[in-house]
Amino acid sequence: MQVTETLNEGLKRKLSVTIPAADLNTRLGAKLEELKGQANIKGFRPGKVPLAHIKKMFGRSAMSEVMTDAINSTVTETLEKRDERAAAQPKVDLPEDQSVINEVLDGKADLAFEVEYEVLPPVTLMDLKGIPLVKPVVEVSDEELDAEVNRVFAQNRGYTDKGDEGVVENGDRLGLSFVGKIDGEPFDGGTSDHAHLTVGSGEFIPGFEEQLIGVKKGGSKEVKVTFPADYQSEELAGKDAVFDVTVLHVDGPNTGDLDDAFAQRLGVENVQALRDAVKTQMEAALTSMSRQHMKRQILDALDEGHKFDVPAQLVDAEFETIWQRVQHEVESHGRSFEDEGTTEEAAREQYRKIAERRVRLGLVVAEIGNKNDVNVTEEEHQQALIAEVRRFQGQEQQVYDYYRKNPQALAGLRAPVFENKVVDFIADQGKVEEKTMTRAELAKLIQADEDEVPEEHHH
Repeated sequence: MQVTETLNEGLKRKLSVTIPAADLNTRLGAKLEELKGQANIKGFRPGKVPLAHIKKMFGRSAMSEVMTDAINSTVTETLEKRDERAAAQPKVDLPEDQSVINEVLDGKADLAFEVEYEVLPPVTLMDLKGIPLVKPVVEVSDEELDAEVNRVFAQNRGYTDKGDEGVVENGDRLGLSFVGKIDGEPFDGGTSDHAHLTVGSGEFIPGFEEQLIGVKKGGSKEVKVTFPADYQSEELAGKDAVFDVTVLHVDGPNTGDLDDAFAQRLGVENVQALRDAVKTQMEAALTSMSRQHMKRQILDALDEGHKFDVPAQLVDAEFETIWQRVQHEVESHGRSFEDEGTTEEAAREQYRKIAERRVRLGLVVAEIGNKNDVNVTEEEHQQALIAEVRRFQGQEQQVYDYYRKNPQALAGLRAPVFENKVVDFIADQGKVEEKTMTRAELAKLIQADEDEVPEEHHH
C-alpha cells in the first residue's frame, strides 16, 4: 500500500492512496473461500463447489465488496498511522473512468484513489482553576411567596363562566385577544388570539389589568401602558404601547377560602405545608436559573480562553442545523430579516459565528471531560431518557420506542448531560462570588445572555 500526502493546509488533508492488485486478489481469495463454505448451488454438495465455479458466479460482485472493505480499512489504518482524527467521514474519490475500475474488478490493476478529510485540531486547554464566576442568589420574598400561593389558590379553586352578561371584576379570569402596537406598528410577541389573564395577579405589565375592569364579555377596550424601564426585553423597555383588547369570556372565581381543607384537596396536610411546597418549587426554579447564568459565564470563559481553527465541515453542519430553525421561525411567523432590523446576509454571518463557537466549545468540553475523567454513567443516561420521555405526556411509549430503535438519538441524550457535568467540574474550581439579586434582575441577565448568543436549548 502506498500513501502520498498531496495537501496539508490548516486542518485540510488530501492523500493519494494505492492498493496493489496483488493485495486485492489475496483479499478476494479469502472472500471466495468464505462464499464457498456458504454457497448453495444446484448440483453441488454444500462446501464442495469448485473455487473456479464460485469465481465465475460471484467474482465481480465479491470483488466490488472486497474493494469497499479494502478502501475503508485502508483509510482507517492510514489515519491511525498518521495519528490523525478525522472531523467527519473522509471523502473518497475513485477514478472516474469505468474501464479503469473494470480492470481493478478483474484483478488486473492496482486500485488508486484520493482521500480528502479535515482533522480535529489538537486542543491545548487553558488553566481551569480560579475562573471568576458570579453566582446569582435570589431569596424568595414573603410577598412573592404570597402572590404565588394565591395564584395556586386561584388556579385550583376553579372559576365559573359569568355568561354573556359577564362584566370584568377584580379576581376574574379572562380570555382575551389583543394586538399590541408601538408607534402604530404591531410588535413581536404583542399579539394573541386567546390569552388567559387573572385580573389583579400582576401577570401582565403594570396598568394593563386594571383598565379592563368594567368591560363586558365581547366588549373591546384600548389599553394604554408603558413597559417598565427594567423590562427584560431591551427593545420594549420604557416604551409606550397601545393594546386593542377584546374580552372573549369572563370567569368568576368559585367561593371558598385558602384554608387547610383547600390544601388537603391539593394533597398536602395544611396551608403551611402548601406554602412550603410552593416555596420549594420556586427555589428550585431560581436555582436552575442561577445555574443557567453560571453555565453561560463558564462557556464564555472557555470561548475566550481557546482560540483555534475548527473543521469547516463541522461548522457547516452545525450552521445548517441552526439556519433551518431560523428560517422556520421566520417563515412560520411571516416575518422578514428586515423586520428584525437585520439582513439575511448579516444574520447568516452572525449564526455562522455562533456555529463556530458551538463547535469549538464542543471540542473544548470533550477535551476537558477526557482529560479529567468526566463520564456520563449508565444511570445518568437512563435518567436523561426518562426526563425526555416524560416531556411528551400521553405519547410516552412512542417516544421510548423511538429512542430504543435509534441508538444515535439515544447517544445524543448523553451530550447535554456530559456538558453539564464538565461545567460543574469547572464551577467547582472557579472563584465563585455570590451576588444577591431579585428574580427580575436574574431574568434580565438570562435574557441578555440569550440575546447575545442563543446557546443550545437542550433543556
